[in-house]
Amino acid sequence: MNRKYDVIVVGAGHAGCEAALACARMGCKCLLISIYLDTVAHMPCSPSIGGIGKGHLVREIDALGGEMAKITDKTALQFKRLNTRKGPAVRGTRTQNDKVRYRTLMKHVVEKTKNLELKQARVESLVIEDNKVCGIIDDIGVEYRADAVILATGTFLHGLIHIGTTKIPAGRAGEFPSIKLAEQLRELGFKMGRMKTGTPARIHRRSIDFSCFEKQLGDENPYPFSLFTEKIDIKPVPCYFGKTSKRCHEIIKQHIHLSPLYNGTIQGVSARYCPSLEDKIMKFPHKEFHNIILEPEGLDTEEIYASGTGNSLPYEVQEKLIRSIPGLEEAEIMRCAYAIEYDFVQPTQLKHTLESRPIKGLFFAGQINGTSGYEEAAAQGLWAGINAALLVQKRPPMILNRSQAYMGVLVDDLVLKGVNEPYRMLTSRAEYRLILREDNADLRLLEIGYKLGLHSRDTYNNLLERRKQIREEISRLKTTRIYPVQNTNEILKSKGSSEIQSPTTLDKILKRPELDYSIIEILSPPPNPIDFRVKQEVEIECKYEGYLKRQETEIKKFRELEYIKIPEGFDFDKVPGISNEIKEKLKKFSPTNLSQASRISGMTPAALSILRVFLKKGTRKS
Repeated sequence: MNRKYDVIVVGAGHAGCEAALACARMGCKCLLISIYLDTVAHMPCSPSIGGIGKGHLVREIDALGGEMAKITDKTALQFKRLNTRKGPAVRGTRTQNDKVRYRTLMKHVVEKTKNLELKQARVESLVIEDNKVCGIIDDIGVEYRADAVILATGTFLHGLIHIGTTKIPAGRAGEFPSIKLAEQLRELGFKMGRMKTGTPARIHRRSIDFSCFEKQLGDENPYPFSLFTEKIDIKPVPCYFGKTSKRCHEIIKQHIHLSPLYNGTIQGVSARYCPSLEDKIMKFPHKEFHNIILEPEGLDTEEIYASGTGNSLPYEVQEKLIRSIPGLEEAEIMRCAYAIEYDFVQPTQLKHTLESRPIKGLFFAGQINGTSGYEEAAAQGLWAGINAALLVQKRPPMILNRSQAYMGVLVDDLVLKGVNEPYRMLTSRAEYRLILREDNADLRLLEIGYKLGLHSRDTYNNLLERRKQIREEISRLKTTRIYPVQNTNEILKSKGSSEIQSPTTLDKILKRPELDYSIIEILSPPPNPIDFRVKQEVEIECKYEGYLKRQETEIKKFRELEYIKIPEGFDFDKVPGISNEIKEKLKKFSPTNLSQASRISGMTPAALSILRVFLKKGTRKS
């Protein structure tokens, strides 16, 4: 039996699956290890994918050659476009998904992928030789060798579930935690911390009075996540919105001393953007109610995910608070809510490739880096998988900067700023979010995926054709004039727009906020049919031309700093005029260019200017 691989991926959640698929598709022999094969790509919390910021990541994963968007489209129960009344920078897509179908389809893709093996085992330790990872040893003593190892362990490192005073060692409900691997990482000198997350109750459908809730269906004409989804053919399944009650709040306040989150039992840091119900009630006492969303877990199950009811209270208290919510008076809890604590590795110990600084060939991806969410995990998994494959193949690494992708923002934030709470992607984190839209992820990143070997030539040719059509249509709009004749002005008036008094180019008509590309199709249709994506890009490019040019100018300045490289092993102590505190931070993070150095916490404009001058002098001397 040959136990030698190019890359081993530990953990088969969203990060692990994307990492393993990327490695295998790039030609590396890869082993993906899961503690339990029936939970490959499991969705342990919300049965949904995407959202504001998170949807951007899903589209970028797809554009680079990942799998999440494709599986999401195939298993969606409904699609919802968010922030449609706001600008394109902050619009996002979210789906409700069938949990069982999602993990089943992803497992099927993994099992069918060439160069990829899937095995059930619990990894007990890493094999380290001369500060380089060489493989892993599982819980029955079998050793597997590899040139690179990716740890995508999720919540399994020293995982501990809390339900009231009950503590259950587990990575997830019903699954073994990883103890020895967590201890070894500490012994190797990694700085680690403790995070806390949780999941709400699941309720039997027949015990819910849905008349007390507001039904919400998805979009009638859904737009898929993946470029490769030709058609969405689903019958949308509704979600239901409700509210907590005064009685619910009273029950939680009366029993708050039994919450391990409030009696000091839980030491891990909670997510600010996804607080538990007891946290919301205690921190926002002025609020009369909090939202509850009932989300179906799948087509073939009666379990309903009660979003908004997450807590760590004892089971008997959970029953009371659930049944105090209007419509849930007779609720049957199928799975109770719980909180879970787990170890994470402070990501400031990683390079921008997500390879660790202390141990060569050892990569980290997902919640082990202090992030939260399926989308953030999958993005890191793809990133780490690509870079592990490139390392093995002795090719230059792939590092996307903050002006190229939300994934670049995510990794840059983790590596240069670290985390003190579970990190969640938000559009507000991206300085260039008008450039980094959901709709243009393929235009930004697909070519990179093609060069990595993650897309076919046909896919790349389609991209080139789409870019050409966009350029040609924008050029046509800028050079084609319409005239203030009666018919034209009547059309404009019928669309709620003012008449024109002089010859006007089509791009200026399209800039009007009350009009969209459909006005072009009426006034001056393109000579050849163009698809929805092209129309969408043309409209955005015309409407936001001034803002886009402004951001492009900012990006140019940003990239000027990126071009000033900091040599590997550079001695920051030799730079005069910089404080010892800043020098220590520079040595700790080892930035590879001046742009990265500028984003290190505590870096001052004066210190950056001194460093810039020193580096330029060194370049001239060499």
